[in-house]
Amino acid sequence: MNLDDFSDLIERPDGGVRRDAEERRERLSVRPGALGRLDELGEWLSAAQGAVPPRPVEQPKVVLFAGDHGVASLDVSGRPAGGGYELVRAVLDGSSPVAVLARAQQVPVRVVDAGLDCDPELLPAEVTRRRVRRGTGRIDIENAQTLEETRAALELGIAVADEEADSGTDLVVLGDVSVGGTTPAATLIAALCGTDASVVTGRGGAGIDDLAWMRKCAAIRDALRRARPVLGDQLELLAAVGGPDLAATTGFLLQASVRRLPVILDGVVGAACALVAQRAAFRAPDWWLAGQVSGEPAQAKALDRMALNPLLDHGVTVGEGTGALLARPLVRAAAALAAELPETTTPVADGED
Repeated sequence: MNLDDFSDLIERPDGGVRRDAEERRERLSVRPGALGRLDELGEWLSAAQGAVPPRPVEQPKVVLFAGDHGVASLDVSGRPAGGGYELVRAVLDGSSPVAVLARAQQVPVRVVDAGLDCDPELLPAEVTRRRVRRGTGRIDIENAQTLEETRAALELGIAVADEEADSGTDLVVLGDVSVGGTTPAATLIAALCGTDASVVTGRGGAGIDDLAWMRKCAAIRDALRRARPVLGDQLELLAAVGGPDLAATTGFLLQASVRRLPVILDGVVGAACALVAQRAAFRAPDWWLAGQVSGEPAQAKALDRMALNPLLDHGVTVGEGTGALLARPLVRAAAALAAELPETTTPVADGED
């Protein structure tokens, strides 16, 4: 597998359609700029769909890739190592924040176990049947996974993207369910952005104290020493300091762009995978939205590198796609306004309503 092949497979959203959408926006009864970023969202959605005005988003889906990370054994997370199973169980039981919001918005949720550290029998078969491996290696001292496992995880993500596109999903809210996942995510971002561990080390979705933060920073520093020699090869990089859930998310993002399937990113894990995917295919970020500011410094650095401006900043740090799902109504609103506001034959002057 050569991820660089995706550079030839991914096209940008239709620029001609976007220009048509911009011209139509000039003719609407509400003056340009009065709707803020909703104008931009409507034009982005038109280009992604190839339609002016944009069609309603009728089949959104929350897709969560799950895994446990061996580095969590160093007490760098606010949750116990190997506790990803409990997080997934809460999503499936409907008691997690993302599950509550998805139910309120009537958006289905799909969880894919790429690397949880639990007996598969503890979860439904449709969640665990494609697991690549059980947990990961400690990235500060060993590879997260083998090259063969990395390829398998990428292929898993590609397959899931194809399944969603084939089933009619027209917008994906992408998230992760993991324990320890922000540590490899920060490592990937630091490596790809050429920065130090202290610049990217955050406190994770569950929150950690100062001592745990120092342990996490040291783990990222040590993992960076292992990541830098393989920066030229995305497969080697994901094998060294990623994990099956991160590799699957990367594969999903790349194939979703091939299939012209728009994606809303959530937190730092998604941002790290997006940065790896951008390294393979520079047009891919044109198919993504950044749903929210997660508060993780590594996420901010990655989004800046990809020129993605988050839609929301509400201080939501819980992860699991929750912040991205909160941004989904904005996309829906932008589509409705772009499609349903009447056109006017008289230009609207600045300051008029």
